[in-house]
Amino acid sequence: MHADTMKPMRIYKINNKKDSLLLRTKSSYIKPNPKDAVLQHFVKRLHATVRDSMSLGVGIAAPQVGVLKNIIWVQRFDKENFPFEVYLNPKIVKYSEGTQRVREGCLSIPDRTDTLNSRSKEILIEYDTLDGEHKTELIERFTAVIFQHEIDHLNGILYLDHLEKEMRNNLN
Repeated sequence: MHADTMKPMRIYKINNKKDSLLLRTKSSYIKPNPKDAVLQHFVKRLHATVRDSMSLGVGIAAPQVGVLKNIIWVQRFDKENFPFEVYLNPKIVKYSEGTQRVREGCLSIPDRTDTLNSRSKEILIEYDTLDGEHKTELIERFTAVIFQHEIDHLNGILYLDHLEKEMRNNLN
């Protein structure tokens, strides 16, 4: 709360041992409350962090700035003008069987991108809005990849874990 809402936060990186341990920890439920000043302030700072010229990500999860709460920002490439939107307690309730090949990077994994083949083409998600509404939505294509990536962060999973699993499966 001590910093302006426009000031980006430090992004936790896997090449720092303490950061890496936190990034591998499961986040917890956050109670949606439009009157919660601390939550509103944090959400704005998390947005400032993903939009910062040093990051320029397409999504961010609260654990990436050291806060173990179920909050993500996602750039919606499936909507006009590609807006960034915030989601509380997002959960994937259904994955399509069809997968897509996509190049992924991560703000917490510096100077690296990899191609994954295991991201679902479509996902059905449930989430809460800041106002406390509970919603369900079908997400497709690249935007679905962003959601899968950010929701993984909430569960202490990095895209490298999927890459490792793909490589093991190819050896068998």
